[in-house]
Amino acid sequence: MLRRVTFSAITVISVCAAAPVSAEPFKCPRVGGNFTFGQEANFNGLDQMTSATISTRNIAMNMFESLMTRDENFKPILELGDSMAETSDHLMYTFKLRQGIRFHNGKEMTSADVVASFDRYAKIGLYRSTLANVDRWEAPDKDTFIIHMKKVQPTFLELLSSFGAPIVIIPAENKDDPPMQLKTIGTGPWQLVESAPGGYVKMKRYEGYKPNTNFEQKTGLGGYKQACFDTVTFRIVTEPQARVAGLRTGELQGVEDLPTKSLADLKNDKNISVIPLQNWWIQIAQPNVSMPPTDNVMFRKAVQALFDMDEIMDAASDGNYHLHAGFQYPNQAFHSDAGKDTYNLKNPDLARKYLAQSGYQGEPVVLLTNKDYPSMYNSALVMQQEMQAIGINAQLKVVDWPTSAQMAQRSDTGWNIFCTGWGTQPALGVLPTMQLFVQPGAVYMPKGGQDDPRVVEYWTETNSLPTLEGRKQAFARMQQYVLDQVYTVPLGSLTKVQAVRANVKGYVPYRIPRLSNVWFEH
Repeated sequence: MLRRVTFSAITVISVCAAAPVSAEPFKCPRVGGNFTFGQEANFNGLDQMTSATISTRNIAMNMFESLMTRDENFKPILELGDSMAETSDHLMYTFKLRQGIRFHNGKEMTSADVVASFDRYAKIGLYRSTLANVDRWEAPDKDTFIIHMKKVQPTFLELLSSFGAPIVIIPAENKDDPPMQLKTIGTGPWQLVESAPGGYVKMKRYEGYKPNTNFEQKTGLGGYKQACFDTVTFRIVTEPQARVAGLRTGELQGVEDLPTKSLADLKNDKNISVIPLQNWWIQIAQPNVSMPPTDNVMFRKAVQALFDMDEIMDAASDGNYHLHAGFQYPNQAFHSDAGKDTYNLKNPDLARKYLAQSGYQGEPVVLLTNKDYPSMYNSALVMQQEMQAIGINAQLKVVDWPTSAQMAQRSDTGWNIFCTGWGTQPALGVLPTMQLFVQPGAVYMPKGGQDDPRVVEYWTETNSLPTLEGRKQAFARMQQYVLDQVYTVPLGSLTKVQAVRANVKGYVPYRIPRLSNVWFEH
């Protein structure tokens, strides 16, 4: 079904419903019950503006909403916006807000709250480069929010709708909350009850929630959403076999990751529905170029030339992976083989040659990892062994996931290579992915916080060239350059396997576990 929002302007965004035409929007077949979801990693807070970790997003995006988001196919759609109009010169976007939206504290949402949310994000938001080309925003009345651009940017709505670390809309009175300390008051269908980092987060149905009637079903993180359960609890269960056991007994009604070795038995259990998700994330080795010896490009090239991606990815995923160079999955429109000549060389002799050219003298090389995500820890173990085999003094620093994610945001916390995974960003497209290489928050930790000018050049072209083909070519150039400089090392893509109890209906996997429009069958 396609509904066109007719707000008077030159261009109007279309709002697409996720389901076939039906007489009525979604209605919970059954209401009630308490759903417990087993999450594999701890979270570093619920401030969605300043955290890009999946463990935060899994939870927070059931409570927060944005002006725009993505649908089931990762295309931009309106969420708290009811309509959006773009002027013919592409320099002004006018959003009309949905009416009757209330925050979890009962306050009505107006454009003043949207302004305050954008103000906070521009100051401390993790990907505030999204707003770098915005001249200003304003609210001429309580139902209207206008964005004025400095110059034409054909990709602006793609960035604005990204939910890697989105501009969630919060009450204006919370705009000065410090980073990672945002009060968890959103507009979503689920409302925070209590949070215990390392333990659980409990949410309840928000009785004041108003579904988006421009849709008939949920789609992506938007659409028509209803809370069918009374409560939802995200429980932190870091041990894989504990998640399996909890799922079998019914103590957990859903889990986000199952070990590959348990799948055969679980698939034969009539009480469990197993849900594989291919291309879940790209396993990443992320160098810190501000810290010796990884500040030396020849040292980084030595590591890149050394790695045997099959060996690393097999350990990371119990064999449930596939190899590809680059930052987009092979089925995506922008996928490029640019830089494939740097990938999976598994050449110790070439690595030793580069190592000698770097002047490496046996200094410790710290691989930052965690055990919350076994794929990250296991890949780090293999990387350490391969590096030690050619004389690199590789050492593991193992902390919990929130600590590792926090440490990786600074160059001076004693690490050389961060062992991580990029999932949501590649799924959302090239812009949210390549935004990881520009300030603020460039993941490779450029010296002095100064961007590499070539990276900025290619990033700007990927954002601003007028044709799709031109932007694809700019992305390929940026990917080639990033891999040549070894600003990160993509290792391969793994498949994640989620599962729910068989009496859980309506659960559709996505980049986060969406607990709206999900219910217990009798």
